[in-house]
Amino acid sequence: MGGKGSAKRKKKGKKSGDPRKQGQERAGGAVHNEYRGASFTNSQVLGQGSLTASTYVQQYAPVPTALDALPVLPQEFSGRADDLAFILDVLDPERPAGVAAVAVLSGWGGVGKTTLAYAAGHAAQQRGWFSGVLLVDLRGYDSHPAQAEDALEALLRSLGVRPEHLPPPGAGRDALYRSQLNARQEAGERLLVVADNASALAQVQPLIPPGHHGMLVTSRHGLAGLGRLRTVNRLQPEDAVTLLDAALKKNDPDDARVEEDPGAAERVVLACGCLPLALQITAALLAQDPGQPLSERADALSEAEGVLDGLSDGERSLRAMFDQSLERLSPQEQDLFRLLSLNSGPDISTAAAAVLAGQPQPAAERLLRLLAASHLIERNPAVRGRWQMHDLLRAYANEQAEAVKARGRDPRRRYDQAHTRLIEYYTEHATAADTLFRPPGSAVSSRFADREQALAWFDAERENLIATAHTTPQAGLELVFALGRYLTWRRRLQDLVIVQSLALDACRTLNDTRNEAGVRHNLGNTLQELRRFDDALHAHETARTLFQQTGDTHGQASAWNNLGNTLRELRRFDDALHAHETARTLLQQTGDTHGQASAWNNLGNTLQELRRFDDALHAHETARTLYQQTGDTHGQASAWNSLGLTLRELRRFDDALHAHETGRTLYQQTGDTHGQAMAWNNLGVAYRGLARFDDGVAAGRHAVEMLVAAEDWFRAGEAWGELAMTLAAAGADPGQVCAAWSESAAAYTHAGADEEAAASRAHADSTEILDK
Repeated sequence: MGGKGSAKRKKKGKKSGDPRKQGQERAGGAVHNEYRGASFTNSQVLGQGSLTASTYVQQYAPVPTALDALPVLPQEFSGRADDLAFILDVLDPERPAGVAAVAVLSGWGGVGKTTLAYAAGHAAQQRGWFSGVLLVDLRGYDSHPAQAEDALEALLRSLGVRPEHLPPPGAGRDALYRSQLNARQEAGERLLVVADNASALAQVQPLIPPGHHGMLVTSRHGLAGLGRLRTVNRLQPEDAVTLLDAALKKNDPDDARVEEDPGAAERVVLACGCLPLALQITAALLAQDPGQPLSERADALSEAEGVLDGLSDGERSLRAMFDQSLERLSPQEQDLFRLLSLNSGPDISTAAAAVLAGQPQPAAERLLRLLAASHLIERNPAVRGRWQMHDLLRAYANEQAEAVKARGRDPRRRYDQAHTRLIEYYTEHATAADTLFRPPGSAVSSRFADREQALAWFDAERENLIATAHTTPQAGLELVFALGRYLTWRRRLQDLVIVQSLALDACRTLNDTRNEAGVRHNLGNTLQELRRFDDALHAHETARTLFQQTGDTHGQASAWNNLGNTLRELRRFDDALHAHETARTLLQQTGDTHGQASAWNNLGNTLQELRRFDDALHAHETARTLYQQTGDTHGQASAWNSLGLTLRELRRFDDALHAHETGRTLYQQTGDTHGQAMAWNNLGVAYRGLARFDDGVAAGRHAVEMLVAAEDWFRAGEAWGELAMTLAAAGADPGQVCAAWSESAAAYTHAGADEEAAASRAHADSTEILDK
């Protein structure tokens, strides 16, 4: 193994520069020097007889060595520090014995693999690790890729092998290649071989150098088995902006468009996917139009239908690069690649892809792995068994799918059927998962083992389900009812409003009054959670009217019950009391025990506001009992928590503490972190009533941490305020108390609720504390 110092080079002829540009021709994609001179005959005895075989070999002129093949790096090269560190670690001559100095850089077309390999080669030479660099372009994605024999001939010539000493194809070129490199190693030289643009193992394996020489391979495929693998990803946005700025300044040093509008520059690089080739093409187009603002270019690139049209400068085209990769795929791989564009969300599971392709899951997974090896898709790094596609490749896949559908009615029908299968897969699974969130006694699907498994599936597919809800009115209507409980559970309330609005539009389109009532009812609940009380009131009143029109007594009862909650938030307590009592009466008529429990609990909350605490206590105890009868653990948690509030108002702090602790435990059992946070907040207040200030502060901090994590900013503001009062009661440092009030004001402001009042309250309270 050679040391870090480079051996003195043997005397060579005139430096040849890039061997591909010095009077050469290409055959099969490899580099070939021109030849001159007459042919000669090489005869070889075969066996003991006189039979000989004659091979006619063209005589070549002497060829100098070409060991300085690396092109100069473009001045816009940026980023890649981690990639370079990885490659240099592989090439380090001090690496452990027996570890091959071979790195394989893979990634999709245009991501900058070749330039990265050049940068690594230059960095390694600057460290004195190599006496020279051999470069061969295998043209793996051209219509006629280079064969290993062609590449070996090019490399042997670069090593200075005389033409008459070149064996004919298939007659030991690889042996001569290894012999040449071994001889150089014995002479103290260490060479780096760069095999660019490979598409198959067979192209590269004969080129692997022996001994302590190094090798870099670039490919759009993950060529396992050659050396250490490294996937080259797109640039970080800040590095992409640096590249764009440098590329513009290379054409005009005074081009200041990036500095003048950094926001637009970021939009441009994101629209280019932070892909170096796309950025270079864009820079070239901008250079041709120096008066075009970056914002105008960003707007043009943001149009999904024309983004690939905007990434071609006449000489380079991202679409052409993708075409080359697609042509290397089998028909089945090409078909699945196109079909994946039908998935509206950001990624897809193996199971969903199998449904889309209409194939068994093992067959679909094999094709997905092949597409990932070609870097046309990639594995989701966070969740195994899920696959994702870059936006530019998605646009290309969509183009390809539309081109297939345009061929006739049968192809279009096949793609429409695939899309329908995928929508049905999502809606059926979402409906099955939703059964794990319904009240006790409801039918439960066997598709999921338990609520945790259903939650995991919902979490993984949430964005796909919301995107699918946009595709057809029927899909939007079916998914709103399947997603409602889950999105409420996870506090994804803005997502829920989007889905409910889509479903409402679908009901109008389909003239579906019955489902419109349910959608409006659920929308009212979500708007109330978002503290949009006037909008929630309108939604509940409209839902109640529609339920009445369709004769749905149970629906009317639910609408009255939730209408009462909104009226309570609007401080219309008498109206709220009437609404809850009406709901309770209707639910008794329908025999819905679980619904009665909810009505009793909400009635108790309103009675608290009316300061009828004994009546509220009875209402909450009744709700708790009914929830116990139905086996609803989550409902019991809610009833216990509300009961604790009433007990606290009755100054029964020990009983209140027990109630809140029980509620917290039950919330934990059901996995409701938001409910736990509310229980912790109430525990803190109960502890304060018992003068257990340390426990109160600890409980309050638990509450604010969980509510901030849940991004429930309004209730986080309440919790910070309660914590501030507990700190003040405990005699804490005034600075801590003021800090808590400041956090409370900030949370209220973040929630967009009564910002001025919240800030004024926090200021007044903190000032009073400091004065004391």
